[in-house]
Amino acid sequence: MRKGFIIAAAALMFASCGGSSNGYDASGTFEATEVVVSSEASGKILSLNVNEGDNLKGGSIYGLVDTVQLVLKKEQLLAGIRAAQSRKQDVSTQTASLKEQIATQKSERERVKKLIAASAANTKQLDDINSAIAVLSKQLEALENSLEQGNGVIDAEVATLQTQIAQIDDQLGRCHITSPISGTVLAKYAQAGELTAAGKPLFKVADIGNMFLRAYITAGQLTQLKIGQRVMIYADSGEKGYKVYEGEVTWISDKSEFTPKTIQTRDERANLVYAVKISFYNDGYVKIGMYGDVKF
Repeated sequence: MRKGFIIAAAALMFASCGGSSNGYDASGTFEATEVVVSSEASGKILSLNVNEGDNLKGGSIYGLVDTVQLVLKKEQLLAGIRAAQSRKQDVSTQTASLKEQIATQKSERERVKKLIAASAANTKQLDDINSAIAVLSKQLEALENSLEQGNGVIDAEVATLQTQIAQIDDQLGRCHITSPISGTVLAKYAQAGELTAAGKPLFKVADIGNMFLRAYITAGQLTQLKIGQRVMIYADSGEKGYKVYEGEVTWISDKSEFTPKTIQTRDERANLVYAVKISFYNDGYVKIGMYGDVKF
């Protein structure tokens, strides 16, 4: 009798702890970060190597949308660049003849200056040489400007084509089907061989390794919680009772709301509560949508 009384007293004490009659401070449902991966390109799906239940790695490629037309367009643009660059003029080659003539005239000018100093030539010869050098210099300047302008137009044309190629490369990258997060495939909406369009859902992936419990607390319990606080989470484990996980409070709502109808009793659903998120590492036993409890 005495032993039974002690057990009953201990059970009553346990039930009286926390903010609810079941011994827990709050209850809620388990959730995970879910992402619906959609196609970023239109065309035929050449491959989609994902199946429900597969574990995906964020950033890895798992499928491809047809890229034939984009590749052909890129080759056309590359050919245009090669054709444009072939029209560019080598300024140094095109001006070499004039530069050589100017150098010759300058050499002749020095010779004539020496002859004039020795009274073996007249100044008219020197004037003619200076005039020829001036004309050749102007011709050289005009030719260089003309060649540079022509090359500048070609460079602008090439830059435009390169921008178009960059756009094609971006579109080619969007043809690769990747998962933005690491997680498990929950649903698959398309198959290889089907036609897709930009924005059409392909599959849904969720990070079930790092889950969180969305629970609801009363206004009176707000003073017991803060961001970063460690708490204990209890997940239903069937006949085995509960599995216990250590979690961390990562979010507390700044607005009150009525308790969701799936939580607590009819009377408690009429109360205003605050939603909180408690993140924890899932060992695989907790599933999305399961109910859980928390103790502060």
